[in-house]
Amino acid sequence: MHCPFCRHPDSRVVDSRTTDDGTSIRRRRQCPDCSRRFTTVETCSLMVVKRSGVTEPFSRTKVINGVRKACQGRPVTEDALAQLGQRVEEAVRATGSAELTTHDVGLAILGPLRELDLVAYLRFASVYRAFDSLEDFEAAIAELREEQRERPAVDDEDHEDAGAERQGTDRGSGGTVEVPVPATVAD
Repeated sequence: MHCPFCRHPDSRVVDSRTTDDGTSIRRRRQCPDCSRRFTTVETCSLMVVKRSGVTEPFSRTKVINGVRKACQGRPVTEDALAQLGQRVEEAVRATGSAELTTHDVGLAILGPLRELDLVAYLRFASVYRAFDSLEDFEAAIAELREEQRERPAVDDEDHEDAGAERQGTDRGSGGTVEVPVPATVAD
């Protein structure tokens, strides 16, 4: 590493630390010639290959901006978008590949966006998956409805049991349990 002050071709690492998000390493260096210190930041580059064949660095900001368009008018906070961006970046970095296609990035976005907001998911999916007709939208909506039908059935049973416990109902014996009501003290 060249010294930025005297251009000496070598430097000594004095301290190394990972950044808070763990995506880069901050190194404090000292020049053996002029003894001045400087900081370098090392990151692992993740490249995205676009449909046109052009390669560019992965950008969490671009992911968030794309999803933000799908979330316009929806009750989605900036914090939620930032968390989604982080989840997407973690997912694509976890692949271990140095190069990804835009298709891979889009797939990584769909899952977290589906959990965040279904309408935004449909908007994003309609562009990403190139919906051509109403049938494409209907199929996607039918898939989401089917998924929702399966999910509440499990949740309702849990809520009924919890509600029964709060009300004092003993489901095992079919009867009810008397719950004493605390006496109130009058002033």
